[in-house]
Amino acid sequence: MQPYGFHRLVLPAFFRQRRPSLGFNQSSDGTIMNCWVPKSHKPYKPTLLLLHGFGANAMWQYGEHLRHFTPHFNVYVPDLLFFGHSYTSCVERSESFQAQCVIRLMEAHGVGKMSIVGISYGGFVAYNVALQCPGMVERVALCCAGVCLEAKDMEEGLFRVSNLDEAASILLPQTPEKLKELMRYSFFKPAKTVPSFFLTDFIHVMCTDYVEEKRDLIRAILMERKMFNLPKITQPTLIIWGQQDQIFPVELGYRLKREKCSTGDYQERRTCCEPGKAQGVCEAPESLLL
Repeated sequence: MQPYGFHRLVLPAFFRQRRPSLGFNQSSDGTIMNCWVPKSHKPYKPTLLLLHGFGANAMWQYGEHLRHFTPHFNVYVPDLLFFGHSYTSCVERSESFQAQCVIRLMEAHGVGKMSIVGISYGGFVAYNVALQCPGMVERVALCCAGVCLEAKDMEEGLFRVSNLDEAASILLPQTPEKLKELMRYSFFKPAKTVPSFFLTDFIHVMCTDYVEEKRDLIRAILMERKMFNLPKITQPTLIIWGQQDQIFPVELGYRLKREKCSTGDYQERRTCCEPGKAQGVCEAPESLLL
């Protein structure tokens, strides 16, 4: 629910929507990815791909931040499958398949080189894009993306929830009470009082489409997941994490830095980003850039 004026005035000035069919099968609806693309691709600018998190779509996650990127990059902002206007009739639900779709999308727009930013679930997809197309992806930024988690982490108490069904009920809230619980997990300082009618409207707009498919996406993340099966990426990689992240604890960020990325690509410093997860809005210097 971005401001009305932003969508009406700012987006049309810089972006156009495209929904190419990616041709993964012969069914009537196939695989469609909605993407905001530059109105005019400037060859002298580098290309930046922004991948949103699980509780969002492209414009909900990045809409208010695009003005900071468009002067410097050709910016592409897709809705991942089952978010926004993207969908597939394929039964595959892994982040690897999402990455294949993103790669085909960028190839369809003639992109040969790019850098990627992935927040939360978008970071899982970004990591897989970097794995599958090392020649295309030049740099990667991963924000609160627990790609190094393992199936046993939930059993051993790393997360605040004890099983996938409980996680899905929070990440896909269908009642105001569950949405309030998600807000407590997502924000470092959540709003203390939010009218129930606002929460109900938000659920109606953002949380009622493709619910079962999104539950399958959550299950696919943890299904028999073991860290030693995850290959390393070779691109220069920036890891950004909220110290108080309650969805993907910061330990997963240290694990990612330690196990899956070249240590020569990192510096440790403080950054001024909100220490929770939602939106990545800057508030206080409590996050750690790993």
